[in-house]
Amino acid sequence: MVARAARATGLADLDAAVSDCFACPRLVDWREQVARTKRAAFRDQDYWGRPVPGFGAPDNRTGRGGAGPPATPPGPVSEPRIGILGLAPAAHGGNRTGRVFTGDRSGDVLFAALHRAGLANQPTSVAADDGLALTGVRIFAAVRCAPPDNKPTPAERDTCAPWVHREVALIRPTLRVVVALGAFAWAAWWPVLRQVYGVRPPSPRPVFGHGAHWSGSAVPDLLGCYHVSQQNTFTGRLTTQMLDDVFARAKQLAGVD
Repeated sequence: MVARAARATGLADLDAAVSDCFACPRLVDWREQVARTKRAAFRDQDYWGRPVPGFGAPDNRTGRGGAGPPATPPGPVSEPRIGILGLAPAAHGGNRTGRVFTGDRSGDVLFAALHRAGLANQPTSVAADDGLALTGVRIFAAVRCAPPDNKPTPAERDTCAPWVHREVALIRPTLRVVVALGAFAWAAWWPVLRQVYGVRPPSPRPVFGHGAHWSGSAVPDLLGCYHVSQQNTFTGRLTTQMLDDVFARAKQLAGVD
């Protein structure tokens, strides 16, 4: 897997390789079990049931390993200046639709915020072929397979890291800021500094918090944001205004109008 990630020639090639990964037995078993049993509301749908690739600028492909025609970017900034690093696909969201944060309530919150910020052409993300396109944003997860109880292990995060590292390397020329959704994604970012940028991560590591900001020399800024999970949004721990403030700050740091 490490070698396959390293030789990916572009995002479409990387997405296809990610979609064919079987490196973590526990995650493979779970994602395939969910795809077989399904949720009652989606029993007539064919689940993706595979690792979920990144999505967004510059290609805005459908997901599903880069399958399908690229969508037309909706704005003037087609190269990714803002990265959004998530936790892992949802069992009946990305694991069903084949596109990250698509078809679940977390995605409803995230893409509505991106639309309000002028970074998405529509406020919803319900299916891989729904016409969604992002402007200057690339979304990817620290772990590419849906985990049991939405809880991947640190070992699974480390196994999946080569995919993250190569994705960042491919968008490195334009990437200016990364928004980490939750402490798990925040922790996943630090190895990227060493592997992609050749920079020693800070010691001690900066503490995650909503609105936390870390900047270094010649590397993207890092912003912390509470995860857009129902647990956070339904309880008011993460409000619409808090999310809007994070993306406004990300746009400012990235130089996106």
